[in-house]
Amino acid sequence: MGLVYADIHIINGGDLEMVRRGYMDKDEVKGMWVNMLVDTGAIMLAINERIQEQLQLPVVERKKAQLANGYIVEYDVVAPVELKFRNRRTSCQAMVLPGDSEPLLGAIPLEDMDVLIHPQTQQLIVNPDHPFYAQMKMKKLIKQRSSSFDSNLYALLHLQ
Repeated sequence: MGLVYADIHIINGGDLEMVRRGYMDKDEVKGMWVNMLVDTGAIMLAINERIQEQLQLPVVERKKAQLANGYIVEYDVVAPVELKFRNRRTSCQAMVLPGDSEPLLGAIPLEDMDVLIHPQTQQLIVNPDHPFYAQMKMKKLIKQRSSSFDSNLYALLHLQ
């Protein structure tokens, strides 16, 4: 499988909230199109310092991560970041990579937008099973919660 890139519209989510509240005009919202590497092995959205500066995204926290080579690095996390791809959108946090590093679209925003990599064309596409709206998979979560509930109920009933 080769590298897959997609054009993603990145928007300052704080600006969108200011528009919703009537404090800013729609034409003042900061956004840009970015050709991003779709990286299903990455967990979250990763942007670079240039994108952060252009969109004026505020740092909400600082985190540490261990790289594959064992080094521990610190990075800023910015939010809220709004992403748009075709008829999909999501709001998320982004880790900030140094300088002009290549931006990455990771698994969390991919799943939230219900998009996937087409195996033959090697392109990012809207999930063909849900072409009109994003649909999340809750089945596993519900199973885990119900089995946990069943176990707790069983334990409670057998205490007497």
